[in-house]
Amino acid sequence: MPLPESAWYAVQTKPRQEQIAEDNLQRQEYITYLPRLRTSKRRHGHWTAVTEPLFPRYLFIRLDPAEHSIAPVRSTVGVARLVKFGAELKSVPAQVIDFLKENEDPVTCEIVDNSPRFKKGARLEILDGPFQGLNGVFQLDSAEDRALVLISLLGRVSEVAIHHDALRAY
Repeated sequence: MPLPESAWYAVQTKPRQEQIAEDNLQRQEYITYLPRLRTSKRRHGHWTAVTEPLFPRYLFIRLDPAEHSIAPVRSTVGVARLVKFGAELKSVPAQVIDFLKENEDPVTCEIVDNSPRFKKGARLEILDGPFQGLNGVFQLDSAEDRALVLISLLGRVSEVAIHHDALRAY
């Protein structure tokens, strides 16, 4: 089956070298796309906003393998290999790339993760504050970076609002 003229292909990068691979491919005048996800992660006891690749170790490149050799791509610093199925280079449907781009923030070009930090029913440990050392069950996110947590206190189950920084899933 002939390959489409110019299409998107997946490139596997070396660990944590997605940006290096993208920069080097762009220097060679390839069209690339590295979807990024803006999310929250717990670092040093606090939740911080981080941007990371949506697909760790992967980015996309637009090329026509019938017109251009893929050897320069394979030998680019940061690139591990082009993704193939068997010996065949398989394209990524353009609709997938279009969908990812449509869901990006127009200013930052990042996909924003608005999912809650904890799933309903997750068992949590309270790390700080008057309930430090107690365990609870996550109910839902509340206003001002707080979560509603069920805790058992004095023989009764109570719902309390606790700052996300004071919680850790276990």
